[in-house]
Amino acid sequence: MKPIAHIENDFPTKFGIPRQSGLVNSLHARIVMEPEYRNPDAFRGLEDYSHIWLIWEFSQAVRQKWSPTVRPPRLGGNVRMGVFATRSPFRPNPLGLSVVQLEEIVLHGANAPYLTVSGADLMHGTPIYDIKPYLPHIDSHPEARGGFALPAAAHRLEVRFPEVWLEKVPESLRAGLTEVLAQDPRPSYQHDADRVYGFPFAGLEVRFTVDGEVLTVCEILEATV
Repeated sequence: MKPIAHIENDFPTKFGIPRQSGLVNSLHARIVMEPEYRNPDAFRGLEDYSHIWLIWEFSQAVRQKWSPTVRPPRLGGNVRMGVFATRSPFRPNPLGLSVVQLEEIVLHGANAPYLTVSGADLMHGTPIYDIKPYLPHIDSHPEARGGFALPAAAHRLEVRFPEVWLEKVPESLRAGLTEVLAQDPRPSYQHDADRVYGFPFAGLEVRFTVDGEVLTVCEILEATV
């Protein structure tokens, strides 16, 4: 197999990326095809679907060996679960699977055709191996059980974003960044209220602290990554 595309978005590193697809739909990204796959015929009919599956590579987690158990961050990093009961990037084959909303199929201009999507949980530059339509009558199972991941998904922090720092973020990105922060980007085993965390986002370095259930943005700088 070889990549057919890559994603372009505002997350140059893993820290801060939404933990699952669909959690922050106000963030947009582009799926840019490799030159040999930039054929409009390959997208014929895709406009009739609202969502698509992306099959991609955990390109920053490629390893020669694998472990049958992993430590999910949402369980505090101390509890081991079977790798096939998690979405850990450390797998026998480092493949990820995400559902994203298809916003637009752009057929003209530089690098066209490409896709604009929302709700992605991929790092900028992540290689994509396949794109498939999401079929709601088959792929959706409302009665499905969510295991240990379901309670963790409901966790949200109160975000305090002082105006002096909010003004440094482009208005179109403020809602998405606030949602990312509310989901608590920290490793779950870190609870130091005095520690300053940071991650690059859209050319900025976002720095914050967390005290209990309150996250406070303490600085916005120009990113160095």
